[in-house]
Amino acid sequence: MEKKQRTDQVRAPKTRSIAKILGLFVVSSIIIGFTFQFVSITHDQRERIRELERALQTLKAAINVDSVRQYNIQKVINIINRHNPDMPSDLKYQIANEIYEMSIKYANLDVDLICATITHESNHTWDPKIVSRAGAMGLMQIMPTTGMYVSQLEGIPWTTPEEVLFNPIYNIRIGCRYLSSMISIYDIDGGLAAYNGGERIASLWIKNDRDDNVLWAETRKYIPSVLKLYEQYQNMN
Repeated sequence: MEKKQRTDQVRAPKTRSIAKILGLFVVSSIIIGFTFQFVSITHDQRERIRELERALQTLKAAINVDSVRQYNIQKVINIINRHNPDMPSDLKYQIANEIYEMSIKYANLDVDLICATITHESNHTWDPKIVSRAGAMGLMQIMPTTGMYVSQLEGIPWTTPEEVLFNPIYNIRIGCRYLSSMISIYDIDGGLAAYNGGERIASLWIKNDRDDNVLWAETRKYIPSVLKLYEQYQNMN
């Protein structure tokens, strides 16, 4: 009997130790499981936050782009209203939108420069059907031979000079492509010289250190006139 009691007394501490170990294991498992679940939830939340931030950034960028677009379109409409207030409102918007699109398409053009060119070329009328004494047609005063060539590059079906060049959208598209190509070769002032007086004159003018005596009388006035309008439009609110 006494021996059995001693044996039980020896077993008791062992049993308690095992129970403690099992208890610690269970508690540890619960804590680890809870911690893992907490970390998992936090990770999911972080991913959702990141997705939300990306969505907000995309939305903000879209709003900024649209704001810039609408600002520039309204600016062009204001310029048109100065010179041709009777133009139908929907046509004003279409023209303004096309000018903005061209400023995006060509890195060396902007809305102000395109508008300055149109204002001068159209003799401050912004009349889509204006024709010069030399036979240049439309808003950007394009000669039919030039229009026929550039329209092919633009994928615009060439029917008649009147049908294509009196269409203000086609006219702006053709004119901007040609103007951009001239500016890429001769810079802004040289590009304007080429647009008005031809590439040969522009090249000769630049080779002679921009000696105005090389230019046609009309081109000599044309360059500073367009650049002055360009500066005015840049300073418009």
